[in-house]
Amino acid sequence: MKQLTFRLKSGQFLKEEIERRTKDVKAGVLLSIVGALKNANLRMAGATPDKQVVKDFKGPLEIVSGTGTISQDGCHIHISVSDNEGKVIGGHLKDGCKVAITAEVIIGIFDDISYERIYDKSTGFKELEIK
Repeated sequence: MKQLTFRLKSGQFLKEEIERRTKDVKAGVLLSIVGALKNANLRMAGATPDKQVVKDFKGPLEIVSGTGTISQDGCHIHISVSDNEGKVIGGHLKDGCKVAITAEVIIGIFDDISYERIYDKSTGFKELEIK
């Protein structure tokens, strides 16, 4: 396994930068993510193709955890963030989350497999397929 480590600066967009920097990764996993966000644009639990609740939480917010799969077909990342009172919220990472101060991202890259996202009629979403 290889790794890709990078730091994002204030004003950059978290998901968009992860996808831009991993556009050639066939199979990867988010190993670590720490930093701060000005806002967190997250899809809430219980989404279906017909009903997706996306909320934009205003900061300052600290990224306290993150996990996900990364591939050329896109990434599937969930994060948790805390506010200045320590309340934690989380969900599916969407575009539009702006970094505040910094974000440190570490991605593990697998050489022996590839991840693809294939439409699954039972869920209505593109789901992970391991090749």
